[in-house]
Amino acid sequence: MLTEVQKRARLAVTATFITNGLVVGAFVARIPDIKNTLEISNSTLSLCLLASALGVFAALPFAGKLCAKYGSSPIAFYGTLAMVAAWTLQSFSLFAVWAFALTAFLAGYFLATQDVAMNSHAVTLEHQSSLRLMSVFHGMFSAGGLSGGIIGGISSQIGITYSQQTLFICAGITLVAFAVRKLWLPGAVDIHVIEPGTKLHRPAIIWLFGFFGLCSTIGEGAVGDWGGVLTRETYGASPFVSAIPYILFSATMIIGRFSGDYLATKFGAARVLASGGLIASIGMGTGLLLNSTAGAIFGWFWMGAGLSVAIPLLFSAAGAMANTRFADQMAPAQAVAMVSGISYFGFIVGPPFIGFISDATTLRTALFIPAVLALAIVASAKFAKSA
Repeated sequence: MLTEVQKRARLAVTATFITNGLVVGAFVARIPDIKNTLEISNSTLSLCLLASALGVFAALPFAGKLCAKYGSSPIAFYGTLAMVAAWTLQSFSLFAVWAFALTAFLAGYFLATQDVAMNSHAVTLEHQSSLRLMSVFHGMFSAGGLSGGIIGGISSQIGITYSQQTLFICAGITLVAFAVRKLWLPGAVDIHVIEPGTKLHRPAIIWLFGFFGLCSTIGEGAVGDWGGVLTRETYGASPFVSAIPYILFSATMIIGRFSGDYLATKFGAARVLASGGLIASIGMGTGLLLNSTAGAIFGWFWMGAGLSVAIPLLFSAAGAMANTRFADQMAPAQAVAMVSGISYFGFIVGPPFIGFISDATTLRTALFIPAVLALAIVASAKFAKSA
């Protein structure tokens, strides 16, 4: 059972996961509009998305060290405020490709800082309470993504500009950040000091968790960034309909993640991971073979369901190992940041790679790649047993 202090901290973590997903979902839903405003090709759009992903990748190790030194709660609060400022700036940068790419890097950087801090705090709550909580927290991220996708799709349909949309969302996130500021566990609870002279190493199993996370995030990134473009440009869907695949992807992510902690407790993380990989691969592949807007909606639905449990279970396993087997070698925040760093590389290479392949073939053909990579998640089951 959670104590009252832990319940308040759970509320703060929940709110922060929602805001993180909200920003991502609202941005993804407007990618076709951003592409049209800048008048760029798929390859150029890929490079802009690469800048955002590089910002994420650059922030992760630094954010892990900050959380280990100062605790995750202050980093989560100030990271949220920095993220709001960066995303607002990005929304006003659509006058030139270079400006959008630069501000996209900053937005990705501070989004990742917030991400590491909130996941580190979640690991601490799991460790203190001996309960599985991570999957539900990630379900809240997906709930935020779903809400952001709906807001973005409707805003695009009725003519609200991307900058107007972002100002509205970021104002709300700022209010939430201040509202939950006092609810976090004290920063001191997860400050992690390594004794001077200790030889640090990065355990091989943490690298493996990162690799399996990479296979998942390549799928998440590609599905999120290219779903709207596929349905609008290949199948001629309207702005709102083109947002439906991502909305359903987020919806099944929510269902899967809200069920993930229960399923992992009842059946074991290994079985849940293996089943998820199979569902994602078969569902996405079938949807693409249908070659229609309806097929895309079908594929994105099952891709979300299958991938939903992968990242939270892998993050939870890495944090648990840092708290137990590797307590003298690395902080849980650093383990989470390490898995995040490798996993988020999927967001760096995935969407741009899909874009380049699509220019050489077709976007539909390129999107079979995430369906194949989802099978690798099945192999993660063996290693999750030891967490």
